[in-house]
Amino acid sequence: MSTSTKQHSFLYRNGLGLLFSALFVVTLIAQAITGFHKHNSELAQDHAPQISFVAYLNTGHFISATFENFESEFLQMALYVILTVGLRQKGSAESKSLDEPEEVDREPQPGPDAPWPVRKGGIILKLYENSLFTVFAILFLISWWLHLYGSWLDHNEQQVLNGQPTDTMANYLTQANFWFETFQNWQSEFLSIASIVLLTIFLRQKGSPESKPVDAPHSKTGK
Repeated sequence: MSTSTKQHSFLYRNGLGLLFSALFVVTLIAQAITGFHKHNSELAQDHAPQISFVAYLNTGHFISATFENFESEFLQMALYVILTVGLRQKGSAESKSLDEPEEVDREPQPGPDAPWPVRKGGIILKLYENSLFTVFAILFLISWWLHLYGSWLDHNEQQVLNGQPTDTMANYLTQANFWFETFQNWQSEFLSIASIVLLTIFLRQKGSPESKPVDAPHSKTGK
């Protein structure tokens, strides 16, 4: 263990990940609680029996709302990771340099401190070289399917409450509701990527690794 690592506490070394993990858990619980009350309120309006909190966690209402958001976040990260390999934006802190070689583009060198796949080489290394995008893409596909499943369950529950026939999942895919839910989340993620790519050309945040140095010219590309 290096001297610098020994000098810092566990919380100092892992504060960013711990904070956002805690915020995720707290807000997911808050979503579940408020969604539970909202769903029961809607059931009461339809003169349907109330359900328990545990039962609510298995409803399409909760599943759809949860994975609808997960899906768009994983799509955002997958596209951001893969498109920044080849695309550039002059002046953005989120872009690779227009002309200079980047550290991330060099060929991996096996060494005692290198991750195991780098030391292993071959197909394992090839998979590892693209593992970040691959995992985000898989998580996106899983979340997309669970969003579809939950939205379909919620739709059919509403159909039953309204005395209407239920739809197959294939038929539901041809209707506007699922795609409206999908695109309203996707467009917000594309907006957030465009915002940080373009705003970091002109704006600064001292001390943030997502910003260029405060005195850097607007034309400087990369951090």
